[in-house]
Amino acid sequence: MIYALMIGRAGSQGFPNKNIKFLLNRRVCEYPLIAAKNSKYINKIFVSTDCPIIKKISKKYGAKLINRPKSLANNKALGDHVFEHGYKEIKKILNKKKNEVKFLVLLFANAPTINSEMIDRGIKILKKNKKFDSAVSTSVYNMWSPLRARKLSKDGTLRPFVPFNIFGNPKTLNCDRDSQGDVYYADMSVSVVRPNCLENLSKGLLPQKWMGKKIAPIQSESGLDIDFEWQIPIVEHWLKKKGFKNKNVKRKKSSK
Repeated sequence: MIYALMIGRAGSQGFPNKNIKFLLNRRVCEYPLIAAKNSKYINKIFVSTDCPIIKKISKKYGAKLINRPKSLANNKALGDHVFEHGYKEIKKILNKKKNEVKFLVLLFANAPTINSEMIDRGIKILKKNKKFDSAVSTSVYNMWSPLRARKLSKDGTLRPFVPFNIFGNPKTLNCDRDSQGDVYYADMSVSVVRPNCLENLSKGLLPQKWMGKKIAPIQSESGLDIDFEWQIPIVEHWLKKKGFKNKNVKRKKSSK
């Protein structure tokens, strides 16, 4: 059996309530749910949250709710541990029904650049290739290459984030954004993983241990999870390219 697990908490320090902002008249968290609902392979959707609005929306899409504990509902909680907790709760539920987990489709409530086609492609990759621990959505962002990254030093000047000699001879190094080849970023839209990734979390690779060690890419384009308000227009552009339109809904005016 294949199950989806979406995580998302109430509130956010950087971008307050980012999971329930409106995009094309739908909540941000609705897009991962729509993608999971339309997948050819997902048998059930689970949602781990402490947010009443996300709970209400999730029920609309037929999801089973998992109560996210307070210890994992703060800005210090890592996605690794939230997914791990969610998986353990799913196993408790499934053990009663004697169902086994073949794959888990991991989703973030604030990552709307996802559709069912991407999910199904990731599932097919793992079905076909037993050597892979996971298949994750990746976008090419050459402008963010480590070669071009800088960090602020104590004296207030910008320095290379990593030593240039890692990339070759600094005297002859070409720093053009495409000189080192394509730079692939896991864009957080979806991770299709085998259960052992969450059962052996400590063995996974940083920065997202839930992906395991042998990670296959699900080719995407301009995917991202929303953490800043300036990302909203970018995501709306992505959604429109994928065929989403403004949903005609009448919202209740909030009383002052």
